[in-house]
Amino acid sequence: GTDHCPGFASAAKYIATSCMEIYQDARVYDTGMVCVVEIMGRHAGWLAGAAGLATAMGAGPDLIYLPETDFDMNKFLADVKKVYAEKGNCLVAVSEGIHYADGSFVSEAKTSATDGFGHAQLGGLAAMLADTVKNELGCKVRGIELSLLQRCAAHCASKTDVDESYLSGKAAVENAVAGKTDFMPGFKCTRDEHGYKCEIALLPLSEVANTEKKVPRDWINEEGNGVTQKFIDYALPLIEGENVGPKVSGLPRFAHLKKIKAEA
Repeated sequence: GTDHCPGFASAAKYIATSCMEIYQDARVYDTGMVCVVEIMGRHAGWLAGAAGLATAMGAGPDLIYLPETDFDMNKFLADVKKVYAEKGNCLVAVSEGIHYADGSFVSEAKTSATDGFGHAQLGGLAAMLADTVKNELGCKVRGIELSLLQRCAAHCASKTDVDESYLSGKAAVENAVAGKTDFMPGFKCTRDEHGYKCEIALLPLSEVANTEKKVPRDWINEEGNGVTQKFIDYALPLIEGENVGPKVSGLPRFAHLKKIKAEA
Protein backbone atom coordinates (compact mmCIF):
# COMPACT_ATOMS: atom_id res chain seq x y z
CA GLY A 1 0.00 0.00 0.00
CA THR A 2 2.95 2.36 0.42
CA ASP A 3 5.14 3.79 -2.33
CA HIS A 4 8.24 2.93 -0.30
CA CYS A 5 9.40 2.53 3.29
CA PRO A 6 11.17 5.10 5.46
CA GLY A 7 14.90 4.44 5.15
CA PHE A 8 14.72 2.82 1.72
CA ALA A 9 15.92 5.93 -0.11
CA SER A 10 19.00 6.35 2.06
CA ALA A 11 19.93 2.68 1.70
CA ALA A 12 19.37 2.99 -2.06
CA LYS A 13 21.59 6.08 -2.18
CA TYR A 14 24.36 4.30 -0.27
CA ILE A 15 24.15 1.27 -2.56
CA ALA A 16 24.25 3.37 -5.74
CA THR A 17 27.10 5.49 -4.38
CA SER A 18 29.10 2.45 -3.27
CA CYS A 19 28.62 0.76 -6.64
CA MET A 20 29.89 3.89 -8.40
CA GLU A 21 32.95 3.90 -6.16
CA ILE A 22 33.57 0.17 -6.67
CA TYR A 23 33.23 0.74 -10.42
CA GLN A 24 36.01 3.34 -10.32
CA ASP A 25 38.28 1.26 -8.09
CA ALA A 26 37.91 -1.86 -10.24
CA ARG A 27 39.19 0.08 -13.24
CA VAL A 28 42.36 1.35 -11.56
CA TYR A 29 44.28 -1.76 -12.58
CA ASP A 30 45.54 -2.80 -16.01
CA THR A 31 44.40 -6.36 -15.39
CA GLY A 32 40.70 -7.11 -15.71
CA MET A 33 38.47 -7.91 -12.76
CA VAL A 34 34.99 -9.20 -11.98
CA CYS A 35 33.32 -7.78 -8.86
CA VAL A 36 30.20 -9.34 -7.38
CA VAL A 37 28.34 -7.13 -4.90
CA GLU A 38 25.79 -8.78 -2.60
CA ILE A 39 22.89 -6.55 -1.57
CA MET A 40 20.10 -7.06 0.98
CA GLY A 41 16.74 -8.37 -0.20
CA ARG A 42 15.32 -11.81 0.54
CA HIS A 43 12.22 -11.90 -1.66
CA ALA A 44 12.08 -8.38 -3.11
CA GLY A 45 14.81 -6.68 -5.12
CA TRP A 46 14.22 -2.99 -4.41
CA LEU A 47 17.66 -2.46 -2.87
CA ALA A 48 19.56 -4.48 -5.45
CA GLY A 49 17.64 -2.64 -8.16
CA ALA A 50 18.89 0.64 -6.69
CA ALA A 51 22.35 -0.33 -7.95
CA GLY A 52 20.89 0.46 -11.37
CA LEU A 53 20.93 4.16 -10.42
CA ALA A 54 24.73 3.98 -10.60
CA THR A 55 24.51 2.31 -14.00
CA ALA A 56 22.17 5.07 -15.19
CA MET A 57 24.87 7.57 -14.19
CA GLY A 58 27.41 5.71 -16.33
CA ALA A 59 29.40 4.04 -13.56
CA GLY A 60 27.54 1.06 -12.14
CA PRO A 61 26.87 -2.66 -12.43
CA ASP A 62 26.84 -4.26 -15.86
CA LEU A 63 24.52 -6.96 -14.54
CA ILE A 64 21.85 -6.88 -11.81
CA TYR A 65 19.93 -9.92 -10.54
CA LEU A 66 16.77 -9.63 -8.44
CA PRO A 67 14.75 -12.36 -6.65
CA GLU A 68 11.65 -11.48 -8.70
CA THR A 69 13.05 -13.66 -11.52
CA ASP A 70 14.49 -17.18 -11.37
CA PHE A 71 18.29 -17.38 -11.40
CA ASP A 72 20.13 -19.64 -13.82
CA MET A 73 23.80 -20.24 -13.04
CA ASN A 74 24.75 -21.14 -16.60
CA LYS A 75 23.10 -18.00 -17.97
CA PHE A 76 24.77 -15.94 -15.23
CA LEU A 77 28.20 -17.23 -16.20
CA ALA A 78 27.43 -16.62 -19.87
CA ASP A 79 26.35 -13.04 -19.06
CA VAL A 80 29.55 -12.38 -17.10
CA LYS A 81 31.73 -13.92 -19.82
CA LYS A 82 30.11 -11.74 -22.47
CA VAL A 83 30.57 -8.49 -20.52
CA TYR A 84 34.13 -9.39 -19.50
CA ALA A 85 35.08 -10.23 -23.09
CA GLU A 86 33.68 -6.91 -24.30
CA LYS A 87 34.93 -4.60 -21.54
CA GLY A 88 37.75 -6.41 -19.75
CA ASN A 89 35.88 -5.79 -16.48
CA CYS A 90 32.49 -6.74 -15.09
CA LEU A 91 30.57 -5.42 -12.10
CA VAL A 92 27.63 -7.51 -10.88
CA ALA A 93 24.98 -6.65 -8.28
CA VAL A 94 22.99 -9.52 -6.79
CA SER A 95 20.18 -9.62 -4.26
CA GLU A 96 20.94 -11.97 -1.37
CA GLY A 97 17.65 -13.75 -2.05
CA ILE A 98 18.16 -14.78 -5.68
CA HIS A 99 16.87 -18.29 -6.16
CA TYR A 100 16.70 -21.11 -8.67
CA ALA A 101 13.51 -22.11 -10.49
CA ASP A 102 12.70 -24.62 -7.73
CA GLY A 103 12.69 -21.83 -5.16
CA SER A 104 15.91 -22.80 -3.40
CA PHE A 105 18.28 -19.96 -2.56
CA VAL A 106 21.48 -19.72 -4.59
CA SER A 107 23.39 -18.91 -1.41
CA GLU A 108 24.89 -22.00 0.15
CA ALA A 109 25.64 -20.16 3.37
CA LYS A 110 22.36 -20.68 5.16
CA THR A 111 23.20 -20.73 8.84
CA SER A 112 21.46 -22.20 11.84
CA ALA A 113 20.73 -18.66 13.00
CA THR A 114 17.42 -17.02 12.16
CA ASP A 115 16.12 -13.49 12.01
CA GLY A 116 13.26 -12.14 14.11
CA PHE A 117 10.73 -13.81 11.83
CA GLY A 118 12.20 -17.30 12.00
CA HIS A 119 13.75 -17.07 8.53
CA ALA A 120 17.16 -18.65 8.01
CA GLN A 121 19.82 -15.95 7.70
CA LEU A 122 21.37 -15.71 4.28
CA GLY A 123 24.95 -14.73 3.58
CA GLY A 124 28.06 -15.62 1.67
CA LEU A 125 26.41 -15.35 -1.75
CA ALA A 126 28.98 -12.90 -3.14
CA ALA A 127 31.88 -15.12 -2.10
CA MET A 128 30.22 -18.21 -3.54
CA LEU A 129 29.48 -16.56 -6.88
CA ALA A 130 32.97 -15.05 -6.96
CA ASP A 131 34.52 -18.52 -6.56
CA THR A 132 32.25 -19.89 -9.29
CA VAL A 133 33.24 -17.10 -11.70
CA LYS A 134 36.93 -17.48 -10.86
CA ASN A 135 36.82 -21.22 -11.57
CA GLU A 136 35.02 -20.59 -14.86
CA LEU A 137 36.90 -17.55 -16.18
CA GLY A 138 40.22 -17.81 -14.34
CA CYS A 139 40.38 -14.04 -13.90
CA LYS A 140 40.71 -11.86 -10.81
CA VAL A 141 37.39 -11.82 -8.93
CA ARG A 142 36.20 -10.05 -5.79
CA GLY A 143 33.09 -10.82 -3.77
CA ILE A 144 31.78 -7.86 -1.75
CA GLU A 145 28.98 -8.09 0.82
CA LEU A 146 27.63 -4.67 1.82
CA SER A 147 25.81 -6.29 4.77
CA LEU A 148 24.60 -3.90 7.50
CA LEU A 149 26.48 -0.94 6.02
CA GLN A 150 23.76 -0.31 3.46
CA ARG A 151 21.08 0.33 6.06
CA CYS A 152 23.10 2.24 8.68
CA ALA A 153 25.15 4.65 6.53
CA ALA A 154 23.67 7.87 7.93
CA HIS A 155 26.55 9.84 6.40
CA CYS A 156 25.05 9.03 2.98
CA ALA A 157 21.41 9.67 3.89
CA SER A 158 18.98 11.20 1.44
CA LYS A 159 17.50 14.51 2.61
CA THR A 160 14.24 13.47 0.95
CA ASP A 161 14.25 10.28 3.02
CA VAL A 162 15.05 12.08 6.28
CA ASP A 163 12.23 14.57 5.75
CA GLU A 164 9.73 11.85 4.82
CA SER A 165 10.78 9.66 7.76
CA TYR A 166 10.17 12.58 10.12
CA LEU A 167 6.70 13.09 8.64
CA SER A 168 5.97 9.38 9.05
CA GLY A 169 6.99 9.37 12.72
CA LYS A 170 5.09 12.59 13.37
CA ALA A 171 1.92 11.13 11.84
CA ALA A 172 2.31 7.94 13.90
CA VAL A 173 2.61 9.82 17.19
CA GLU A 174 -0.18 12.28 16.45
CA ASN A 175 -2.61 9.52 15.47
CA ALA A 176 -1.63 7.35 18.44
CA VAL A 177 -2.22 10.24 20.84
CA ALA A 178 -5.59 10.82 19.16
CA GLY A 179 -6.50 7.19 19.90
CA LYS A 180 -6.22 5.88 16.36
CA THR A 181 -4.46 2.52 16.26
CA ASP A 182 -3.92 -0.47 13.95
CA PHE A 183 -2.67 1.71 11.11
CA MET A 184 0.70 2.20 9.43
CA PRO A 185 1.72 5.61 8.12
CA GLY A 186 2.50 4.99 4.46
CA PHE A 187 3.64 7.18 1.60
CA LYS A 188 1.40 8.19 -1.29
CA CYS A 189 3.60 9.67 -4.00
CA THR A 190 3.23 11.22 -7.42
CA ARG A 191 5.88 11.65 -10.11
CA ASP A 192 4.81 13.78 -13.04
CA GLU A 193 5.64 16.93 -15.01
CA HIS A 194 5.26 18.91 -11.80
CA GLY A 195 7.97 16.88 -10.07
CA TYR A 196 7.88 14.53 -7.10
CA LYS A 197 5.39 14.85 -4.24
CA CYS A 198 4.88 12.67 -1.17
CA GLU A 199 1.97 12.65 1.28
CA ILE A 200 1.18 10.52 4.34
CA ALA A 201 -1.56 7.91 3.98
CA LEU A 202 -2.78 5.75 6.88
CA LEU A 203 -2.91 2.10 5.85
CA PRO A 204 -4.79 -0.58 7.86
CA LEU A 205 -2.35 -3.07 9.40
CA SER A 206 -4.67 -5.89 8.35
CA GLU A 207 -3.83 -5.05 4.74
CA VAL A 208 -0.08 -4.50 5.01
CA ALA A 209 1.15 -6.91 7.71
CA ASN A 210 3.05 -10.00 6.54
CA THR A 211 2.80 -9.06 2.86
CA GLU A 212 5.55 -8.14 0.42
CA LYS A 213 5.68 -5.62 -2.38
CA LYS A 214 7.70 -6.97 -5.30
CA VAL A 215 9.46 -5.07 -8.04
CA PRO A 216 7.08 -5.10 -11.07
CA ARG A 217 8.27 -7.46 -13.81
CA ASP A 218 8.29 -4.70 -16.42
CA TRP A 219 10.74 -2.76 -14.22
CA ILE A 220 13.22 -5.59 -14.85
CA ASN A 221 14.72 -6.06 -18.30
CA GLU A 222 13.70 -8.97 -20.50
CA GLU A 223 16.96 -10.83 -19.88
CA GLY A 224 16.44 -10.64 -16.11
CA ASN A 225 19.89 -9.13 -15.57
CA GLY A 226 19.12 -5.44 -15.13
CA VAL A 227 16.44 -2.84 -14.38
CA THR A 228 14.51 -0.69 -16.84
CA GLN A 229 14.03 3.07 -17.02
CA LYS A 230 10.77 2.68 -15.08
CA PHE A 231 12.74 1.63 -11.99
CA ILE A 232 15.18 4.52 -12.43
CA ASP A 233 12.35 7.05 -12.77
CA TYR A 234 10.76 5.62 -9.61
CA ALA A 235 13.88 5.66 -7.44
CA LEU A 236 15.78 8.74 -8.61
CA PRO A 237 13.61 11.37 -6.86
CA LEU A 238 13.91 9.49 -3.55
CA ILE A 239 17.68 9.88 -3.22
CA GLU A 240 17.74 13.65 -3.75
CA GLY A 241 19.33 16.02 -1.25
CA GLU A 242 22.12 15.84 1.28
CA ASN A 243 21.69 15.41 5.03
CA VAL A 244 24.89 16.58 6.67
CA GLY A 245 24.76 15.88 10.40
CA PRO A 246 26.89 17.46 13.14
CA LYS A 247 30.45 16.21 13.68
CA VAL A 248 32.95 16.20 16.52
CA SER A 249 36.65 15.91 15.63
CA GLY A 250 35.62 14.96 12.11
CA LEU A 251 33.38 12.09 13.25
CA PRO A 252 29.58 12.02 13.41
CA ARG A 253 27.86 13.03 16.64
CA PHE A 254 24.84 10.88 17.38
CA ALA A 255 21.97 11.80 19.65
CA HIS A 256 21.73 10.03 23.02
CA LEU A 257 18.07 9.76 23.92
CA LYS A 258 16.58 9.05 27.32
CA LYS A 259 14.01 6.28 27.06
CA ILE A 260 11.03 7.80 28.82
CA LYS A 261 7.73 5.93 28.65
CA ALA A 262 4.86 8.11 27.47
CA GLU A 263 1.87 7.74 29.73
CA ALA A 264 -1.64 8.48 28.43
